[in-house]
Amino acid sequence: MDELALARVIHVLGVVIWIGGVSMATTVALPAIRRGLLGADRLAAFEAFERRFIWQARTAVALVGLSGVYLVERMALWDRFSDLRFWWMHAMVCVWAVFVLLLFVVEPFLLHRFFPAWAKRAPDQAFRLLHAAHMVLLVLALTTVFGAVAGSHGWLF
Repeated sequence: MDELALARVIHVLGVVIWIGGVSMATTVALPAIRRGLLGADRLAAFEAFERRFIWQARTAVALVGLSGVYLVERMALWDRFSDLRFWWMHAMVCVWAVFVLLLFVVEPFLLHRFFPAWAKRAPDQAFRLLHAAHMVLLVLALTTVFGAVAGSHGWLF
């Protein structure tokens, strides 16, 4: 297996783990937590779920970033960023950057500081907003995956 194939494998596996996790959290875990199906203490249920997935997500996002830069550099794809037909290249970088900010800055330094008190004070509002934010992120991520797969196979729009 050559290094480009390996980089693509790492990139795609990382995206599958990362965005698959976002999808599962958004469509399965958060709705169950919001309804109290995982116990009356919604914050404890959320924290138990998050604690098990956060390092998987961080690792996957880091590997996606590293493999993505490697692929762009090795395949000399930098010029695609100056052509709007390759909008999905920009989208991949933007979605990746948003998740890096969320997973490595917002979650450890802000969410852990403020969310528990908010979730105890106004749980319906806190988990509704958390779920809505996940929905937005999932739509952006899936749109990007759609564009990247279609675009990388010649379907430019």
